[in-house]
This record gives sequence, structure tokens and C-alpha cells, in this order.
Amino acid sequence: MEELEAKSNLPKVSVISINYNEPEMTCEMVKFLKDTAYPNLEIIIVDNASPSKSPDLIKDSFPEVKLICSKVNLGFAGGCNLGIKASTGKYLLFLNNDAIITKGAIETLINTFLEYENIGIVSPKFHVYDQPDILDYAGCTDVNNLSGRNRIIGQGTVDNGQYNIPQETSSCHGGGMMTTRDIVDKVGMIPEPYFLYYEEVEWCEIIKEAGYKVFYQPNALIRHRVSGTIGLDSTLKTYYLTRNRILFMRRNKPYYAQFIFFVFFFLFSVPKNTMAFMLKNNSKHIRYFFLALIWNMGVKTNPKF
Repeated sequence: MEELEAKSNLPKVSVISINYNEPEMTCEMVKFLKDTAYPNLEIIIVDNASPSKSPDLIKDSFPEVKLICSKVNLGFAGGCNLGIKASTGKYLLFLNNDAIITKGAIETLINTFLEYENIGIVSPKFHVYDQPDILDYAGCTDVNNLSGRNRIIGQGTVDNGQYNIPQETSSCHGGGMMTTRDIVDKVGMIPEPYFLYYEEVEWCEIIKEAGYKVFYQPNALIRHRVSGTIGLDSTLKTYYLTRNRILFMRRNKPYYAQFIFFVFFFLFSVPKNTMAFMLKNNSKHIRYFFLALIWNMGVKTNPKF
């Protein structure tokens, strides 16, 4: 088994993270990242046109960080791709600013590429940030042809070591995933039509189609603030999850699977979600749900959140 050599020979890892109006949270992420003591890091923070909180705190606190300020909000994929273009590392680690990577995780992720054949992208195990025994990610299932959704394995359950075997999985966790520059050069950067949600799922599909494995590595760990940046009750989340659920099926599934999905969606998902929002007195979520639906019908809505 090939292993990482002496520390002086450790490959450069470019860590790419997106900041949007959360410079304090981003600074905490950088602090924990530096505490991992991996000696050859290039840290790239892309500020996605934060409207009210200046990202200057990041540069003032960590002058060695490469801070890129986009003039417009490019979304998750667009921001990450901007970071890729500015990066110089052999390995690329995409890390949410609400994710804390633990010591040794970077070395373990790199060793995954060295130990297993044809690895294209890998994610570590995720724990809930303030509930260290609760899993947030231990791999993913395929996107279901009926529902247009996948299932995060282990999410919300107690970690008793039941998911401690490194193995292939359907897709990585966008909050923390590593690939190589060679892979990006071969398959292209992260798909940008999604803006937020599902982009990493499609990217993993592209990577698999190119003949590479999508992998889950439980011997590396991230602690994740669940919806730390966006929030749990978010119309933005309702809109983009709905919009991109449909978009993913349109872009990645054969016609017969699209037909099955749309029958299910209109007969079950639309009335179910409408009723659920009504019972919770969330009329604004109903509006964004239907805006997402008509966007996929060719009506290019421009919702304000």
C-alpha cells in the first residue's frame, strides 16, 4: 500500500470554501483547518458578494488566506469553480464554512486516492457539530426514479461504528469532498446551472460516467453545523431543493424515468407539499415551491429571498 511520505514531501492541498455574509463562521472554519497541522495547505475563500457583512475580517484574521471577492453571487458551484481557477494544489478539498474538519482527516483523504484504484472523489464521515455521536453523512443512495431524491445514509442516527467500512457510494457530501486536479481536468468543473443543491450529485454522476469511483471514507471526520449558513426554515432552501430536484431528473435520467417521476411529482408531491405548508401556515413556502415548478416549465422566475 502506497502511503504519504515524510511531511516535507506532502502534496499541496487547495482548500476551497464559500463565504456568504458569515465571516465569523468562516474564520472559525479556517482556525480549525489550520489546527489540523497539515503543513502544505493553500486556503482559498470565495466571498459570494456578501450583501451586508464585509469579508475583510477573514483577511485581517488570516492574511495568508487567498480571498477572492466575486462581484455577483455565483452560487455554490460557481463560487467553487472560481476557487478552482485560482488554486494550485494537486488535491482540491471543498469545505463548507459551517464544517469543521478534524485532525488527520486531510492525510486520510489523500491516502484514499493512494490506497484504492480509480478514486475520483471522496467524502469523509460527518457528525452533527453539537451532537458528536450523531451521524450527518455516511454515504448516499442513488437518486430514486420515483421521488427524485436520494437518501443520506445514517443521517440522524447514533454512530456505533456501523458505517466504518470505506466503500463506494453514490454521491459525496458537498460540505466536504476531495478530488484531484487531474480529475477536474478530465471531467470538468462543478455543474453551475443548479446554483445551490444537487450540483455535487450531478458532478458525482459525471465522475462515475468517466470511469472513476465515488468514495466514502469513514476514517476521516467532519463536524457539520446542519443548515448552519442557510437556516432550517428557509424559502431559499424550499425553492432550490424543489427547482433542482426537477432539474436533476431532466438532465440526468432517461425519458422513461422522467415520465415516472413527473407522474409521481404532480399526483403526490405537489398536493403533499402544498398541504404540509398550509398546515404549518407557511404560505410563503407554497409560493416558492410553485415558482420552482414553473421555472422548470420555462418561466424564468427571479425570486427574492
